[in-house]
Amino acid sequence: LGCFECCIKCLGGVPYASLVATILCFSGVALFCGCGHVALTGTVTILESHFSRVTSDHAMLTDVIQLMQYVIYGIASFFFLYGIILLAEGFYTTSAVKELHSEFKTTICGRCISGMFVFLTYILGVAWLGVFGFSAVPVFLFYNMWSTCATMRSPMANMTNIDSICVDVRQYGIIPWNATPGKACGSTLSDICNTNEFYLSYHLYIVACAGAGATVIALIHFLMILSANWAYLKDASQMHAYQDIKMKEERELQDITSRSKECLNSYT
Repeated sequence: LGCFECCIKCLGGVPYASLVATILCFSGVALFCGCGHVALTGTVTILESHFSRVTSDHAMLTDVIQLMQYVIYGIASFFFLYGIILLAEGFYTTSAVKELHSEFKTTICGRCISGMFVFLTYILGVAWLGVFGFSAVPVFLFYNMWSTCATMRSPMANMTNIDSICVDVRQYGIIPWNATPGKACGSTLSDICNTNEFYLSYHLYIVACAGAGATVIALIHFLMILSANWAYLKDASQMHAYQDIKMKEERELQDITSRSKECLNSYT
């Protein structure tokens, strides 16, 4: 029974909401960073092989993609640490609430830290909304190419000349207008859609976009948890302050009563 009660007590102190949010955050960031990194590499390979064979034409794009890959490394490291910190904050707040009626007291520093996490998580949530929208852009571009190839292979399509169907990536601003060839038409475009680089990059971008969406949901979940925790800590502090004032008043009342009895005894 003692071991069972100890296990129940330990399980009761686990912040399950923070734990679920942490797992969701780690999963979303891992999918976004891992799949996004590999998909960017495949995108460079597709551009160099089929749309921009001159290195100087896509040199700036290559530098931007490399910079984005380094940013992905930083995002993964930061959110791994930040998720652990928020989980630890959840354990702290759960302990504070569980010990509300004992001698455990929340400090002003603890409440300030909780408030700071609320503000920082809100900023990160807004930033990740932008990341989620940005990650949908390559999905849209690859989907256009894939749908064009599917149209060419469709037997119901009424086409007179298959070579007149093209995809020009220069119109998206990815490479400059003087890049050669800059576009792919007909059977060449169909062959690009059948390559492993295109197939893998397209699906990885979809998974990366889903990972960014999962991270946004996790940050919203964290924001609700942190707001509730901050309110719990504030209520706990006010409750302890009320108990301290009540104890002081009771002591003062006892002192007054004892002095009154002493004065009455002296008079009698």
